[in-house]
Amino acid sequence: MRILLTFLVGILSSSGLNAATDSQIKDFWFNGAEISRYQLNQARYGGNHPGHVEFIFVTEPFLTEQQVKQEFGEAPATPVLKLNALHTFNTGIYSYRTMTSTFRPVDYLKYPRSLKSNTSVQDWCGQAFQQFNRKPDGWHFELRSYFQKEGDQNRALSDAYLEDGLWVTLRLNPKALPVGPLQAIPGALYTRFAHKEVSPYKAKAELKSGPKLSTYQITYPDLSRTLKIDFDTQFPHIIRSWKETSPQGITTATLTHRIMNSTYWSEHNRTDAHKRKSLGLDPIAD
Repeated sequence: MRILLTFLVGILSSSGLNAATDSQIKDFWFNGAEISRYQLNQARYGGNHPGHVEFIFVTEPFLTEQQVKQEFGEAPATPVLKLNALHTFNTGIYSYRTMTSTFRPVDYLKYPRSLKSNTSVQDWCGQAFQQFNRKPDGWHFELRSYFQKEGDQNRALSDAYLEDGLWVTLRLNPKALPVGPLQAIPGALYTRFAHKEVSPYKAKAELKSGPKLSTYQITYPDLSRTLKIDFDTQFPHIIRSWKETSPQGITTATLTHRIMNSTYWSEHNRTDAHKRKSLGLDPIAD
């Protein structure tokens, strides 16, 4: 771990992005969960709909072969930084609930890609589920959808960057983000909502560092789509907002609440419901 953290410090020091010490990384990412709430303005059906997003970042041991959380045994495992991203919004009378979970090893020298990412989408029309698993030959992809055109799929995809994994890389080390021309698989919510083929697309990525805020932007010319993420230049590189522009419209999200060192997994009793107010969430309705 010390070799990895020293590498992180060296890379970050070579840019306008600030360097993180060994103790900063250890104390921040291995001491409970970070939960952030964002005010969402979701483009859908030719209009925009208010909602909210929760990002839960937390570390856990991850079995590299089975690609599940390690709960027992001595099979090969590695620490991952996991992002659970939940989107909640309504379109007219009916509701949308989505969740994407991405598992990215902290040791990205040994593991240059995320190991797993899955997404579920539920609305009043039906539901869909998709998953990426990292294998030696690239990505193994599966999709389960109620749409006839998409149907059920099991496919192998090439060794492209997974957009949903870049959010986690950003929090560990922004200088490890890919820049310039690249092949990338767009975010799962975009491909689900736009009903685009899940496949690598030509893209161009830029990283701009500022005194307080930095920006990572990835553009897909063939999709006429751009994703722009604004985050703190200094460690721990908190994500402040993002903007997604595509033919489907403009989606934006802005940070409103954030709590750190949470042990939310143990706060599951009715007497804990009031704590949701610290995230700007209704204790009952959300």
